[in-house]
Amino acid sequence: MGAGDQPLKPPSAQALIRAILENGGVRWSDHALAELRRDGLEVLDAVNVLRGGVVREPEWEHGEWRYHVETPRICLVIAFRSETVLRVVTGWRKKR
Repeated sequence: MGAGDQPLKPPSAQALIRAILENGGVRWSDHALAELRRDGLEVLDAVNVLRGGVVREPEWEHGEWRYHVETPRICLVIAFRSETVLRVVTGWRKKR
């Protein structure tokens, strides 16, 4: 999964997220951890969003395809590093 790869459709991205959660690795940017903490969220909250959230159409940003994964209250932005690793770029609470 390099920079030139085509983006995944949301159902495929969601399946890959679930596979990575089971058998791969999730990496957290310092920015994501700081933003989650600022909104009173923990890593476990974000993992639950990855497990059950809705994946939106990807956007090309900063040289990579980024996917919003959302629940009614929380949004994460992720990027796939490979077939077995994803990185959480940022996250926030949508409403209190």
